[in-house]
Amino acid sequence: MLNKKAVMIIAPIEFRDEELFETREVLEAAGVAVTIASTITSECIGMLKGSVKPDMLIMDVRVNDFDAFILVGGIGSSCYWNDSIMHKIIIDAVALNKVVGAICIAPVTLAYAGVLEGKRVTCWKSEQGKIVSKGAIYTGARVTYDGNIITADGPTSATQFGRSLVKAFEIM
Repeated sequence: MLNKKAVMIIAPIEFRDEELFETREVLEAAGVAVTIASTITSECIGMLKGSVKPDMLIMDVRVNDFDAFILVGGIGSSCYWNDSIMHKIIIDAVALNKVVGAICIAPVTLAYAGVLEGKRVTCWKSEQGKIVSKGAIYTGARVTYDGNIITADGPTSATQFGRSLVKAFEIM
């Protein structure tokens, strides 16, 4: 069993349910301790009406406390595209060689944080222009690895995304 800690970051409304719940299930089954963070600590509601109460605010996330930073997609996750707190977390996590994952439209946040230049990534197809404009190489694959950055294309890849994150922990 892995002895790792991950923080999954969700939007307060309209996160993609499968991307949170299925990915978390895979991580926890492998022994990863998962913390959920958002801009609020009251109930967050997904696009499919699933709900979860985050454990912490993103402003309280400390990069040294976690082994992985996982951004959950869904249309609400665009709230992080230009969020300076989120960008700092990502930049610091990448600098410290932590695992950074993003699924669906969440890779746009990574691109806008400036960490995808020259990296092979995937995302929800409608957002590929945003990541390419920031220097990323769009693969169109379901899941793409480039070093410690793992990206996935959307909800149907959530379980595979979770397995890819586990694999990244195993080779850390």
